[in-house]
Amino acid sequence: MRNMYSTEKNLPAAFGKIEFKPGTEDIATNGIKNLRWVAKIGSQSYGNVTVAGGKVFIGTNNEPPRDPKHPGDRSTLYCFDEKTGEFLWQLVVPKLAAGRVNDWPNLGILSSATVEGDRVYLTTSRCEVICLDVNGMANGNDGPFKDEAKYFVKDVTNPDGTPAAPVAPGPKDADIIWVYDMMDELGVYPHNAANGSVLILGDVIYACTSNGQDWSHKNIPSPNSPSFIALDKKTGKLLAEDDAKIGPHIFHGQWSSPSLGVVNGKNQILFGGGDGWCYAFGPTPVKEGDTSFLKTLWKYDCNPPEHKANKDGKPYEYPAAEGPSEINSTPVFYKNRVYVAVGQDPEHGEGVGNLVCIDATKTGDITKTGKIWSYDKIHRSISTVSIDPDTGLLFIADFSGFLHCLDAETGKLYWTHDMKAHMWGSTFVADGKVYAGDEDGDFIVMAASKEKKILSETNLGSAVYGTPIVANGNIYVQSNTHLFAFRDAAKQSGLKDEPQKLDIQLKKYGGHRAGPRIRD
Repeated sequence: MRNMYSTEKNLPAAFGKIEFKPGTEDIATNGIKNLRWVAKIGSQSYGNVTVAGGKVFIGTNNEPPRDPKHPGDRSTLYCFDEKTGEFLWQLVVPKLAAGRVNDWPNLGILSSATVEGDRVYLTTSRCEVICLDVNGMANGNDGPFKDEAKYFVKDVTNPDGTPAAPVAPGPKDADIIWVYDMMDELGVYPHNAANGSVLILGDVIYACTSNGQDWSHKNIPSPNSPSFIALDKKTGKLLAEDDAKIGPHIFHGQWSSPSLGVVNGKNQILFGGGDGWCYAFGPTPVKEGDTSFLKTLWKYDCNPPEHKANKDGKPYEYPAAEGPSEINSTPVFYKNRVYVAVGQDPEHGEGVGNLVCIDATKTGDITKTGKIWSYDKIHRSISTVSIDPDTGLLFIADFSGFLHCLDAETGKLYWTHDMKAHMWGSTFVADGKVYAGDEDGDFIVMAASKEKKILSETNLGSAVYGTPIVANGNIYVQSNTHLFAFRDAAKQSGLKDEPQKLDIQLKKYGGHRAGPRIRD
């Protein structure tokens, strides 16, 4: 599951020309096709869009601040109205005092929101799993957490070094229900940034802890801390931690999001480790002494032997271009198989990669017995696969900028396409089309077929680090600075009032172009 695919039809295949108005950060809409609305976000935007309950959520940073009471470098989650793009509320997260070693400047929130009913769950840049009211403060301060005013200025100091005064929340602020601080509670040490979206199954939340190395890139400060945990979704109470002992073997950091598989009627929680192994855990905590664990069902080493040592047997030193990588993408479950690629922090550059198809019906260490096929012509990748059930085709981007189309059953390669720029986000497949963007801001639509065919190309004006998302007849595409909602006007209805609302929003919110990327 968590396949980057939608069954929706009648989606647009072309988007016209996107330009900024001269001398401004506003988008000129006259040359754009199929536009429903566009909203200004921050200057760096990595967290993918989530659409639920008539609302659109996206993680970004605080450049420029939407509210002057929340100035400076912050991470933010924006909530917009799905129909109009109107800004509804935001979660503003102060940066960790340790700085870039734990919380890289200007990055913003990297996690995608997970929405269930009237609750929003995500991982913040402070290495917290947080639960929010889907309506923000507009309907009052709900839940047991009442310290939003202090939360908004945690670790924030005045120019003279004194702690910043609490900031009272307003109707456009987030309403926090509970917070689970993984650094305080688990002793984990996030490297550069905390990331990974959470998974909900029943009353349980599953989350990556983002544990990793320190500034030296040689030392793991908390090797015994868990890499993966389960929390009670109602209270945020810790229920269990993984039993895989990944900590001592982390290459760099951990940023993979969990997914769900169902084999013979039984659930598996899938996780890509910072050690390059893909894990399946049982969903139910098992008590052992004073601790409850998520027990490993199976594990698979996604780095082949030739990526670990050269022909003379000399081990490659991470992050050598020829050497092993961790897993940053999300494992995708499809027909009792798990598909996942290895990759590294983009600042490490390009290198060899590996895409594997794993038999999820086996148990134990299945490195030698669980491989159905692998594809080593891919470069390092931080992207999640898209599988089209209608055609059986698999699509994946790699960091070097190549799109790959393979047979999901056999791993046979049909075609590759060079975007000529690094790719951070994933492909998305819907309506017989493949959507993808790159670091140069180019957004491409290709036919989801065995024959390579480009349907359209558009430049969004700044880098595309996220993944396009489809919901309710719309396709949401984010650049670093703007969020676009497109809809095929010839096939959809109810858009008569959108241009006026769009113009009002663009006049109200200005902004800046993309800032510097994460660096190590």
